[in-house]
Amino acid sequence: MSTKSASPTDYGLGGSTNWLLGGAIGGVVGSLLFGVLLWVVDPAIVTDTIPGIYGFDPDGATLGWVFHLFHGLVLGLVFGFLISRELILGTITADTQFDVLEETGLTVRFVLAGFVYGLAVWALLPVIAGTVLISIGGADPVFPAIAVETLVGHLLYGSLLGALFSVFVDTESSAEDVETPFDDASDA
Repeated sequence: MSTKSASPTDYGLGGSTNWLLGGAIGGVVGSLLFGVLLWVVDPAIVTDTIPGIYGFDPDGATLGWVFHLFHGLVLGLVFGFLISRELILGTITADTQFDVLEETGLTVRFVLAGFVYGLAVWALLPVIAGTVLISIGGADPVFPAIAVETLVGHLLYGSLLGALFSVFVDTESSAEDVETPFDDASDA
């Protein structure tokens, strides 16, 4: 019995575009978890609000879920693209002066990156863009339009996205090939 754990490349997920699959899987699963949270808190967000953004009447739940999962897919792909760029990947995988962070491994770093990404998505989309869309529609928005359940949902989404990304993408070998932005220029 081998003690070596399977890596993503054992399943054929290596290569320069593996971020597509990792971002897509993480995005859809993360938005599914986020959608369940919204459904528990207030199903009208999924059934009425999300379709309403696109001008559709409430249809039950189908259209709201389709749009919500599509949002998660697109945002997951954006995360995968951004996180796999040399500057960001190099920053995440750089050696640090903190033993605790060094001992955690890359998965925790990707989860933290996803957490920050979820926070940024929450700030940009529902808080700022949502408020602007409401005001364009003629309603009187309360700025910032902060709802705790959407903050928690976006943080869960981002954390799960980062975790699944690190599972499905061969981040170990990618990190070995990346020059970190903190490397001394004289080393090159």
